Amino acid sequence: MNPKRTRRRFTVEFKAEVALAALTERQPLAELAARYQLSVPQISRWKLQLRQQAAQVFTDAAAVLAAPPGIEPLYAAIGRMEMENQLLKKTLPTW
Repeated sequence: MNPKRTRRRFTVEFKAEVALAALTERQPLAELAARYQLSVPQISRWKLQLRQQAAQVFTDAAAVLAAPPGIEPLYAAIGRMEMENQLLKKTLPTW
């Protein structure tokens, strides 16, 4: 009985390395597949993803890190609840 095979998981850095190697086209995809022990279609998919998402590298970092627009009302609600909690602690009898 064969042990159950688990799926291999690759880090983002590894995927980027393989896709960049494929984009430079210094080696054929078959050689890259043998070197990294991957299939040619897998390398082609990562290469396509890199081409499609390369523009995101140059987006404005401030726009990416900006807080979502709906966060201020949440902070206000937390402040109200904390004040109500303190008021209830003062007014209600302790057991």
